[in-house]
Amino acid sequence: MANKKKKTKNRTRDSTSSVAFVHDWEPLLVSGYTPLSKNPQIIAAVKKIANLIGLCSIHLMENTDQGDMRLINGLSRLIDIDINDYQTRFSFMSSVVRTLLLEGEGNAVILPKFSMDGDRGFIDSLHLVPASQISFLPKSDDYFDYSILVDGREMDKDNLIHVVINPDPEHPWRGTGYKAELKAVAKSLEKSRKTKDAFMESKWKPSVIVKVDAIDESFTTKEGRQRILDNYLETQQEGQPWILPADGFDVKTVAPLSLNDLALKDGIELDAKTIASILDVPSFFVGVGAFDKDEWNNFIQNRLPQITTPIEQTLTKRLLLNPSWYFRFNARSLMSWDIQTLAAVGRDLRQIGVMDGNEVRDMIGLSPREGLDDIVILENYLPSDRLGDQKKLKGGKEDGKEDPDGSGTA
Repeated sequence: MANKKKKTKNRTRDSTSSVAFVHDWEPLLVSGYTPLSKNPQIIAAVKKIANLIGLCSIHLMENTDQGDMRLINGLSRLIDIDINDYQTRFSFMSSVVRTLLLEGEGNAVILPKFSMDGDRGFIDSLHLVPASQISFLPKSDDYFDYSILVDGREMDKDNLIHVVINPDPEHPWRGTGYKAELKAVAKSLEKSRKTKDAFMESKWKPSVIVKVDAIDESFTTKEGRQRILDNYLETQQEGQPWILPADGFDVKTVAPLSLNDLALKDGIELDAKTIASILDVPSFFVGVGAFDKDEWNNFIQNRLPQITTPIEQTLTKRLLLNPSWYFRFNARSLMSWDIQTLAAVGRDLRQIGVMDGNEVRDMIGLSPREGLDDIVILENYLPSDRLGDQKKLKGGKEDGKEDPDGSGTA
C-alpha cells in the first residue's frame, strides 16, 4: 500500500531550529467573478456621474426663427417631473445612467406606457426595464436590424426607447460599456483589498522574540512553552522588569511589516487613476487627489454630454413628432461657480443689454422684483428703446452743461 503523506498547512520546520514558518496564502486568493458593481472605486465614480445627470433638469425646446425657446406643457412636465408614479426624474435618470455604465454594458431600454383618447395617444409614464431582463438578437436577413427581447419575448422596437453609448464596431445598434476595460483593474483592486484584510487579520506579527539556548521536551508542547512564559516573562504589574537567567535567554524586539512596506497604497492609487481614466472622471472622484475647480468644470462641460447627448437624442427621436422640438439637459447649474463670479457675470451682461435685472437675480438665486424687467444699457441704465433720446447724442444739454461742438461732451 502506498504511503500516505500527512497533509500540512504549508508549514515547514527545520530540524535544527525551534522557529516555524507559516505561509498561509489562502486568504489572498480571489476566486470566481466579482461584478463591477461590487468594486467600491468603480461604483463611487459611476454613482457620481449618475447622480449629477439625475440633478440636471430636462427642458423641452423648440427651434424658432428667434432662437431656441423653452416650452412648458404637459410633455415637458412628464419628462422633467412626473416620469412615473414610482420615481422622480432624479432617481429615474440616475438609474438609466447607472444601467448604461454598469449592468446594461452600454445599453438601457425604457418602456413608455400610453393611453388613448379617441384617435389621440398620450404618454403616461416611462419605465426603465432591468438590464437582466433584456437581450438583443441580430437579424440574419438584415445586418443593420435587430430584435429586443424582454424576458425572452420579442418586443416591437417602435414601442421601446433603446439608449446606446460606446457603440459596438460590429453591431453599431448595440452598446459595449466599459466591462472589458474595467475587469482587469477591478480584479487587481480586489486582490489588494484581500491582501490588506489578510494582513490586518494575521496573527503572525509578534513584537518580541525570546531566544532560549536550552531546548528540551517542554518546547514541543503548547503547555510547556506557556510554562516558560509564566515562570520568566509574566509580570504582575505593567512595566515591571523581567528576571531572566544571564545566559539562558536572548530577547529581541521586532518591527512587523506595515501596509507601506507592502506598497499597497501606490498600487491602489494607480488602479484608481486607471478607473478614473477609463470612465473619464476626475481622479478625486475615486479618492485620489484633492478637488480641482477647473478639472470639475471641464468634466461637466465635456464628459457629461457624452452620456446626456445620446439620451437627449434618443428621447427626441422616439417621443417627439414635431420636427422643431427636442429635449435638452440643463447642466449649467452643475458648474462650480461662486457667488462673486455669478454676480460679476450678471452685472457685465446687464450693462451691455443681454440680461435684465430679474434674470441676474435668478442667476444668483434671488426672487424677481418689480421694475427690473427692462433691458438697460450704457452707464445711464436707460431702457433700450430710449437710447436715442440722450441729449449728448443730439448735441444738446446734459446735466445743465452746454455742448458747444456737438461732440457729446460738455
